[in-house]
Amino acid sequence: MDSLFSLQGRVALVTGGSRGIGRMIAAGFLRQGAKVYISARKAEACDATAAELSALGTCVSLPADVSSMEGVRALAGAIAQREGALDILVNNAGAAWGEEFDTFPEKGWDKVVDLNMKSPFFLTQALHGLLKNGAKAHAAKVINIASIDGISVNPWETYSYAASKAGLIHLTKRMALRLAQDNIVVSGIAPGPFASEMNKQARDHADEVAERVPVGRIGTEDDMAGAAIFLASRAGDYVVGDTIVVDGGVSMARG
Repeated sequence: MDSLFSLQGRVALVTGGSRGIGRMIAAGFLRQGAKVYISARKAEACDATAAELSALGTCVSLPADVSSMEGVRALAGAIAQREGALDILVNNAGAAWGEEFDTFPEKGWDKVVDLNMKSPFFLTQALHGLLKNGAKAHAAKVINIASIDGISVNPWETYSYAASKAGLIHLTKRMALRLAQDNIVVSGIAPGPFASEMNKQARDHADEVAERVPVGRIGTEDDMAGAAIFLASRAGDYVVGDTIVVDGGVSMARG
């Protein structure tokens, strides 16, 4: 059972890994024996997180802005300079925008959709060769981080965010069908309320948010790490194209 969930000797890249859900996943991978590269737009924050997480294992900072194709190519090139194979890619970097329907701007659409849906596709495409190399020894993994807002509707006017996450869930299925032939398993996670910069409500008002969660609490680091480790390890090899909901029952309660 220990080997079933082990990531010993595997190389992972987690985008948006300097904080929040990305950091939770990176820490979980390190504890299971993986070598982890984390990427984030802000170099100082990325470097600081990598230094802290290095207490758990080998964690390397690769700052990059994957919201642009130039940034995607730069990050893929930086990994290729350091590794001949990649075992796990977690597409976690994301953005949100909330504004009323009548004033919702184009920039609030393009910024969010480009980072949340376009970048996971093109970063996976850019790293396809390294992932295929990783897949020679065992199934390589791509894990797309979606959201329950792509499954059920929340009360807030976050049009581009909801649409991009719903699109990512469907994109995960389409990518999974193609990449399965290369022994690359694509799956996803749809988080609910976890304390993060993007979910400041859960971070700053955990008790209040917990009242709306069927299990009575917000998600913890172990909740997120556990789901990601399952999908990244041998245990998740047969989960293809599906997006696991990790939300304490929130999306069901919404109806």
